[in-house]
Amino acid sequence: MNNLYLFIAGFIVCGAVIVYSGTRLSYYGDKIADLTGLGKAWVGLILMASVTSLPELITGFSAVAIVKAPDLAAGDIFGSCVFNLLILSVLDSRIKKPIFSMVKSSHIVAAIFGIVLLTVAGMAIYLSQSAPSVLWVSSFTLVLFAVYLVAVWSMFKYEQNEHLASTAEVKVPPDASALKKVIWSYALNAFIVIGAAVFLPYFGEHIAAETGLGDSFFGTLFIAAATSLPELVVSLSALRIGALDMAVGNLLGSNVFNMFILGVDDVFYREGSLFKYISSAHLLSVFITIIMTATVGLGLLFKPKKKQAWLLGLDTLIIALLYIALMIHLFINT
Repeated sequence: MNNLYLFIAGFIVCGAVIVYSGTRLSYYGDKIADLTGLGKAWVGLILMASVTSLPELITGFSAVAIVKAPDLAAGDIFGSCVFNLLILSVLDSRIKKPIFSMVKSSHIVAAIFGIVLLTVAGMAIYLSQSAPSVLWVSSFTLVLFAVYLVAVWSMFKYEQNEHLASTAEVKVPPDASALKKVIWSYALNAFIVIGAAVFLPYFGEHIAAETGLGDSFFGTLFIAAATSLPELVVSLSALRIGALDMAVGNLLGSNVFNMFILGVDDVFYREGSLFKYISSAHLLSVFITIIMTATVGLGLLFKPKKKQAWLLGLDTLIIALLYIALMIHLFINT
């Protein structure tokens, strides 16, 4: 029992470090974007999304390469995706108008690519025993990488075209000394996040064993929530300054990047294709995330003007209920 308390304490400390330094990473990433002339849309959709997803990347690497726990890695990835979408409901509850009526419809592009990547991941799990491999890596991983690169290029071009159509931006040379200082601060916080995220699955694996909770449930709920806390803090900060588009872009972009991380995990899991060792229980998380993302897309398309009688709009209410139902199912069936 004493060991359990130590594992819980270690898990909490790692989560707190990831939250703090992950948030600082986002701050300095935003500063780098300002100093180099990158647009805010690109910051939210690509740069900030990849920055705030760094804990998932390092945690996934640690889970598959050090702890040898594929289900923890998969649970973290898919759990982070559903948690990121739940954050949209949190943001919606804090504003008067429906959130999707206040942001650009162009976020649908990220939502669509997220659905495509999730579908590929689901097929990789479902067909894991029959899908061909390249060395030990699933052929579906190569598809994930290819779709991710197309998604990044497409989202960048789409946002760039929208930016050029709406404003005539004047290029200003960056302040070299300020940029150097920000990059050093960024690197320091990245190092801290790496250190904390390496130990997070170690504590998670032992907590799951000590309490009898399965890796699928624990990874999907606790580790995913801890590694997604930077997205939550960054999104709430963006809400406070009125940058809703940056917040929504960060969350949808993080889900796209998470699918890339899943492919990276497969590369570093040398025991064979990662998807062969992932529990089929994760398929439900994949399907629920697809439905939640499709609900986001519908909200962006129809842009509801009022919230009915709830604190949430109908779309974000559905997202919240789906998240709760998934967590209950995973807990009961652990």
